[in-house]
Amino acid sequence: MDLSIQITIDSENPHKQAVWWAETLGWTVEPSDPDFIQQMIDEGHASEDETLIFDGELVWRSGAGICPLDQLGKVPRQRILFQLVAEPKTVKNRIHLDLDLGDRHVAREKLLDRGATFLHEASQGPFAWYTLADPEGNEFCIR
Repeated sequence: MDLSIQITIDSENPHKQAVWWAETLGWTVEPSDPDFIQQMIDEGHASEDETLIFDGELVWRSGAGICPLDQLGKVPRQRILFQLVAEPKTVKNRIHLDLDLGDRHVAREKLLDRGATFLHEASQGPFAWYTLADPEGNEFCIR
């Protein structure tokens, strides 16, 4: 059975978060369709206030999605959607991602260089992990 799942993450800047997480996971940012967006504006179904220019392209302001490259354009697929919210993150996440990115020490250094924040190290029995935060403060673990 193919698994179709979308995880939605509230974000102050969905497009920047999508780029950061796509690079982190080795996924791809789902492409925008500027012609379709412009058509929706021209026909009165959307307003220019609902859009912005990101990386030189017309996109919807409200969000950006990422998925594994081999699943791009397919349904079902695994997907993370970064959804625009007005308020900044203020408390600890109630859900977080646990990632295996290879050597966790090397991964931690690469993520820190790209804007992650180291929060703490933990272990349980033979298992150890680092907890970090992405550029908007969302916690995640690497093991």
